[in-house]
Amino acid sequence: MRLRIRDVWMAVSAFCACASPSLATECKDPDKALGVSRVVEIDTSAGPIFGTATKRDKEESFLAPDEVVLTFDDGPVPWVTEPILDTLDAFCTKATFFSVGEMALSYPAMTKEVLARGHTVGTHTWSHPNNLKRLSLDKAKDQIERGFAAVALAASTGIAPFFRFPGLNDSDELLAYLQSRNIASFTVDVISNDSFIGNPQRIADRTVKLAVQQHGGILLFHDLKKPTAKALPAILAGLKAKGFKVVHLRAKANVVPLATLDSELQPILAKAPSRTLVPFYGPVPPPKTLSGEDPATTLLAPAAKVRLSEVPPAEDKRVAAQPLRRRASTPVSAQRGRRHRQARTAPAT
Repeated sequence: MRLRIRDVWMAVSAFCACASPSLATECKDPDKALGVSRVVEIDTSAGPIFGTATKRDKEESFLAPDEVVLTFDDGPVPWVTEPILDTLDAFCTKATFFSVGEMALSYPAMTKEVLARGHTVGTHTWSHPNNLKRLSLDKAKDQIERGFAAVALAASTGIAPFFRFPGLNDSDELLAYLQSRNIASFTVDVISNDSFIGNPQRIADRTVKLAVQQHGGILLFHDLKKPTAKALPAILAGLKAKGFKVVHLRAKANVVPLATLDSELQPILAKAPSRTLVPFYGPVPPPKTLSGEDPATTLLAPAAKVRLSEVPPAEDKRVAAQPLRRRASTPVSAQRGRRHRQARTAPAT
């Protein structure tokens, strides 16, 4: 049965409007919920890479057939990220957000809210250059380090040592560097193509169809564009109807950002619009199964893979000599209708 965007969106909107603060950590409608079937806690010290959309030596999938991981790149953007969070709450499920550093510093309150609602936050570089391999090693390392430092600073707490390459353009050299920093990277198995499809119904239909064909996997979305937020209720309802189960990712330990970058990033954070996060969600809501129980946790500790004969060193100093410069296109210009970023995707292999 094809799920219509308008009908599902209206149902989710009604849920979000009527949910009381006292019930915010409970599942409002268990019959329609996806829940979280289990949690995978990852020891990232070996610098593993997960997902099929890579030509590199990757880990075996930690997912069973018909299990999915929900992931979102490029945000946060409040007018997109917040409705996505509302939908995830309505379906009582959790996701992993790979945030861009300059976006997190632009909207620190939203970065905090993602964490406050019980989701996992990793990073997606500082400014989303679409192909890190085309940069010098120093500049690529700076993008990685500045991204982690910025998101952690915006969050005002620890974040996961989880990273996703923009455009899924990885390399053994950069994976070796991530390995030296105890950081895991995640590619994908199912690409929603929401970067290029503007019709929410088409995004939903494509995502569910590919998830069925591939028997689940790591799903890629972007909390950057409104059609994604509009498509998500139908996507989650479609996954529920097809019998999929959601697996939530968690890190064994937080990332350790390079503290030397804080002095450069603090002035940017100081200019961000201030909005106090009202703690009406109460304690961080833990993931729950459909029956309301705590999900089982699978511990994952992959062995290190040899990627290069010499590993690029992780030095506790600035890895790029050039001064920090922000992109000309800002979140404000995006709100005025100009494209802030067009993230490209690569076909799954």
